[in-house]
Amino acid sequence: MGVTDPAGPVMDRDEADRALARLGQEHEAIETSLLALQDHAGRRLLEGAELTGVTRERWQATEARITRLWTYFDAYTAALRGAREVRARRRWSSREDLAELTGLLRGASVTVPGGESGRLSETFTLPALVDRMNELYATSLDVIVAADAVWSALPARIDLLAAELQRTRQLAHSVGVRPGEHPAGDDLERITRTLTRLREDVVADPLAFWVPAEGSSAPGGGRPDTTVYDRAARALEDVRREIDAVLTVRQDAEARLIRLRDVLSRADRTLAEARTARVEVLAKIAATEVPVVGGPPTVLQEQLATAAEYRRQGRWHRLSPLLESLEEKAEEELLRARESLTAVTAPLAVRAELRGRLDAYRAKVARHGLAEDPLLVERYDAARRMLWSAPCDLRVAEQAVLRYQRAVAELLGGAGEPEDRKGDGS
Repeated sequence: MGVTDPAGPVMDRDEADRALARLGQEHEAIETSLLALQDHAGRRLLEGAELTGVTRERWQATEARITRLWTYFDAYTAALRGAREVRARRRWSSREDLAELTGLLRGASVTVPGGESGRLSETFTLPALVDRMNELYATSLDVIVAADAVWSALPARIDLLAAELQRTRQLAHSVGVRPGEHPAGDDLERITRTLTRLREDVVADPLAFWVPAEGSSAPGGGRPDTTVYDRAARALEDVRREIDAVLTVRQDAEARLIRLRDVLSRADRTLAEARTARVEVLAKIAATEVPVVGGPPTVLQEQLATAAEYRRQGRWHRLSPLLESLEEKAEEELLRARESLTAVTAPLAVRAELRGRLDAYRAKVARHGLAEDPLLVERYDAARRMLWSAPCDLRVAEQAVLRYQRAVAELLGGAGEPEDRKGDGS
């Protein structure tokens, strides 16, 4: 072999020794990494698991890569051993030995049987072989680390959520929240099926739940996909809130029933008062429309009785929505009763306001020493007779009060007529 060959200039002894030392360190580092890969917990789990889906496909490819990786490493080891043997022939290597070493260390001197794409063999330089091993190692480690990360994160979290789900199911059963009887009971069944299926899928196909990190080339760059788990956790939290509401109903049901009875009783009494007032208005006020007062709705009393029965039977899941509905309807009924009373008694309120206005003007007249004025006395008596007689015609009585006001205003120089009454006709 001459001074140069396809591998480049022939190394001297120092260059060859440094190259062999570097390759020896590199060989030791590669061997350590491969042994660590062999002992990785994720790899052992993958070997022993019954895999499905994308994980089975990728693991089959990864096993082939790992096998190929060891084949490459064995070829690398043999090549390094051969180079060391050449260097060990003589303490002071000859030019021929150095040329051979140069070809072994720098040239395409490593032939590996088999290869990708159905080739019979592959030929590498030692640096190219190291690059290829690094590539296979990173790709294999990525699959192993990703699967191990999913297995380390999700099953444990699913088991914790399943334990919480079981406690929630027991609590739900104690308050009557059961499948087919309450929506929350149906939700618990759905969550149970979801978690069972999710755990099975995670164990059999962990890589289906792995989200690689964008722009990251490091092995294991990414995170477990917890979308399904998070959705189940939120659904369980919603059910827990629903059950807490049912528990709250159980704790304060009696007090709420007492308040409901009180509200409905006040509404009944208000309606009764409105009916009595209507009779009085019809007797005392003439020529006016008085609204009809309806009776208390029996349906609310029936629902109240049903609520009491639910409480007695401990059917809290049915009592909760019924109480909420009843409370809203009872308040509406009380408001309706009060509005009826106000509408019915409006004519009496108008009459009382007219009486008060008439007496106020009479007191004003007395303060000015005009109480005995014949015109004022006449108009006051006329208005008073209308307001204190039954039935009272409010329209006529109001006109009489206005005439009295105008007479007072004229005698007092216009000071007695209110702004909102100026311009009214007789």
